[in-house]
Amino acid sequence: MFWYHPSVGVSLQLLARLEARRCLKDIEPQLFADDGGPDRGKTELLYHLLCRCVLPEAAGGLEVDVVFVDTDYSLDVFRLASVLDSRLSADGSAGSDDAVLRSCLSRLLVVRCSSSSELLLTLHFLETTLSSRPKAALLLIDSISAFYWSDRSEGGASVAKQEEKLSRCSELLGRLLRDYRITIFATCHPIRRTSSGPPSSSSEADRSHLCRAWQRLVTHRLVCSKQEAEHNPANGDQGSGEQRNRQVFTVHCSSWTGTKGSRVSSFRVTDGGVEFVWTHRPPPGLSVVL
Repeated sequence: MFWYHPSVGVSLQLLARLEARRCLKDIEPQLFADDGGPDRGKTELLYHLLCRCVLPEAAGGLEVDVVFVDTDYSLDVFRLASVLDSRLSADGSAGSDDAVLRSCLSRLLVVRCSSSSELLLTLHFLETTLSSRPKAALLLIDSISAFYWSDRSEGGASVAKQEEKLSRCSELLGRLLRDYRITIFATCHPIRRTSSGPPSSSSEADRSHLCRAWQRLVTHRLVCSKQEAEHNPANGDQGSGEQRNRQVFTVHCSSWTGTKGSRVSSFRVTDGGVEFVWTHRPPPGLSVVL
């Protein structure tokens, strides 16, 4: 388990040096996806939420603290800092300098876990953290299902033992929600999905592979899927930066609390982060299949 503040050692000068290093994400377009893989949309959405919270109010942010629990080791602090810098540059009132960027990053606390036992200890420790940081308002977990298979292996034939640690984590999360009124976003790998895109029926959507204690906590579900990008190979644009920027992701959001409803949004990932294309709320009586 490793805690750190990503603001340490991060500066605009450092970002400039990182940008000068050649990126090899296009090392072989015939083997690897142009958009960097299937998780890109999900990860960029987390960056978008994170930036919205830590940015100053003058830049359209909420100026609150965020705790990021990284179980997939997917957090790219330099990508995050680049998106923050882009947002600050786009808003002249907030300015864009080293001090402002560091101030944004100082509102972020990151912890990395390599097992469900470490995740359980982290959630215990978070009670002390939230007590000492009243401005902490958002908890991000990427992902809550990271240790699903290892827990199943350790639990043997007993389903109760397989789900024991995640159930205890869910109980702690429920206590954090109740006692500290924070917001929690957690990603989940679609382990049981057999095809790309949203599930084909509501019954498939309701068939979760995680324990019931976790399912009882969930109030909103967002399913992110990737739309096929339109391109013309004859024009030589396949795999280009412009082509990647045209890649669109669709997010289906459903709510089970208050006024039940759903919403569909689309976004593209740019160098400056998530850029929403459109949002649609289905009319009453029409539900979105997740």
